[in-house]
Amino acid sequence: MSICDNFICDNISKNDAGHLTFGGLDTTILAAKHKTPLYLMDENKIRSNCRIYTDAFKKYFKEGSLVLYAGKANAFKYIYSIIMDENMGVDLVSSGEIYTAKAAGYNMENAFFHSNNKTADDIAFAMDCGVGYFVMDNVEEVLGVEAEAAKRGIVQKALLRITPGIDPHTYEAVATGKVDSKFGLAIETGQAEECTALTLQQSHIKVCGFHCHVGSEVFAEDVFERSAVVMLEFMADMKKKYGCDANILDLGGGYGVRYVHSDPYVDIDAKIKSVSETIRETCSRLDYEEPIIMMEPGRSIVADAGMTLYEVGMIKNIPGYKTYVSIDGGMSDNPRYALYGARYTCLNASRMNEDCNMTASIVGRCCESGDIIQENVEVPEATCRGDIIAVCTTGAYNYSMASNYNRIGRPPIVMLKDGEDKVVVRRETFEDMIALDL
Repeated sequence: MSICDNFICDNISKNDAGHLTFGGLDTTILAAKHKTPLYLMDENKIRSNCRIYTDAFKKYFKEGSLVLYAGKANAFKYIYSIIMDENMGVDLVSSGEIYTAKAAGYNMENAFFHSNNKTADDIAFAMDCGVGYFVMDNVEEVLGVEAEAAKRGIVQKALLRITPGIDPHTYEAVATGKVDSKFGLAIETGQAEECTALTLQQSHIKVCGFHCHVGSEVFAEDVFERSAVVMLEFMADMKKKYGCDANILDLGGGYGVRYVHSDPYVDIDAKIKSVSETIRETCSRLDYEEPIIMMEPGRSIVADAGMTLYEVGMIKNIPGYKTYVSIDGGMSDNPRYALYGARYTCLNASRMNEDCNMTASIVGRCCESGDIIQENVEVPEATCRGDIIAVCTTGAYNYSMASNYNRIGRPPIVMLKDGEDKVVVRRETFEDMIALDL
């Protein structure tokens, strides 16, 4: 099989030397300069993905609607400076993410603090940092936020996270909108209404809106539309019963991205237009004022803006069974295959002009049988020690889920922009790994 020029993403190509390029730069040169394993991020692609969402929001939703970047997809200081430049809000899920965004100079008024189990310290820290909104998940959190806000003499803005009972037909591991979920308050069981009534009675919390999140990597045609209908009906009911005048509807995560060629292409602008039409129709039917809309894309902002480079080490052929191509990284920098069989497009960046006539498993260096990046990858038969393997679409949930398993340091992040490359997160050293040891 020959290498196909129909690459998984439009910022990937090959040059006259037969090397893979990413963001216009030769990946083999980047690997030699910065060493491997190496996370690459394409800043122009990140900004382009941001603008697809923000432009669509301006066209189709009520003024004041806001796109929130879900920092859990990839959180480091430089990414928050980009998000701030692009006039987006942020979705933060821990005190560490809050600290990172604030250290980057992000305006915390547009920060939304999630988590199904915020500790007392988390609540206090978020208020210390001036986080604009708490997205509250349960009664215990409501009471905790009320107590801390009362102690400070402030009124904390908040959204309540509601479980609409929607099945997004996505990975079970990332489905969060069903009734049986650790997240949110279910409409079906009556808990959503009970918590809404309780929260409206609090003196130091302002209920500004409602939030739902049906999952990640959504391709289904009508997931957000179905969620919007359920949520708007709930909001209209809360206004009728309790006079709740909340005017924000946060629909949660963004759309799916292409990891392999069989994944569909998603026209995000068209999808958002469809959601807006459903919202207008539903509000008209309910005689309910159209709310400010928010969404929380993370993966679809950074995934295809990322690529990971590795150097090939051992190649092991077991006649009659399979061939293993071992790389100098693995599940310590990308645990997604080990966790839930995530699919990736893998390429031999050093041999892009050669036929892919060998099937191999790309495996990592960790002392773990499950340390696999991808099975059944077509690579050139001449693949050998020193070649560079590129794994595409790794900008989301790779660095953010990386670990020091086997005491392996996490790779650096090198940002690419307009033909230039710069380190924005340095490589972790042995000294970093023992810095906390006493």
